Amino acid sequence: MSFLITMGIFFLVMYFLMIRPQQKRQKEHEAMLGALKKGDVVRTDSGIRGEIVGIDDRDVQLLIAEKTKINILKSRIAGLDSPPATNEKK
Repeated sequence: MSFLITMGIFFLVMYFLMIRPQQKRQKEHEAMLGALKKGDVVRTDSGIRGEIVGIDDRDVQLLIAEKTKINILKSRIAGLDSPPATNEKK
């Protein structure tokens, strides 16, 4: 009987320390992907940063350099990023 209680406590601890936070992060990521729009600057899982110039249900077209566009899966977007700072001298 004490073994079952110990296993139950162990499962509860694992749930609250590992499973629940991962589910929360997944929901936040899905909400971020649903809110993407043209003009957003994003970062991919592989570290590529670009501006969204086209978007549909599955794919995103990123402008990563002047006249350079790539198509990626929407699910491969890691998060929003800030636009690159301009280094203009006055």
